[in-house]
Amino acid sequence: MKLLVPIDGSKASINALKKAIEIAKKYDFSITLFTVVEESHISGYGRNQNFWHQVDGSIISVGVEHEVVSEFEERAAELLDEITSAFDFSGIALEKTVVSGEPSIEILDLAKNEGFDLIVMGNKGMSKIKRFFTGSVTQRVIAEASCPVLSIHEDIK
Repeated sequence: MKLLVPIDGSKASINALKKAIEIAKKYDFSITLFTVVEESHISGYGRNQNFWHQVDGSIISVGVEHEVVSEFEERAAELLDEITSAFDFSGIALEKTVVSGEPSIEILDLAKNEGFDLIVMGNKGMSKIKRFFTGSVTQRVIAEASCPVLSIHEDIK
């Protein structure tokens, strides 16, 4: 049986990881920790990099976006490594995956394509008004996932 645990570094996602470890140990699940580098963050960073290249007189490097994606993915992998070193995964098969894209789409695609049995993810508890205007990764995953989703709140101990 396979658990998918999206991690963004928030308190809610760490609480989801704690619950996933508990479930995995009790029911012999494997865990895949999954982090998505958001494309909107990458494109904004790339624009800023290009701007500074213009300001300081350097030549705008070709492939800046590719370099930026690699840098963000490396940082995300380091985050997963730091998080995993803080918890006891003994007896649990563990995988770590980092991709770039839109979080809800990437989570849904991975869950469906890899046949996950359960997604355990944090819910930041956005207000109804904020959800209405911006949407929520958790809300979309709950609505569209091909498997059950366990949503863990920030204040769960």
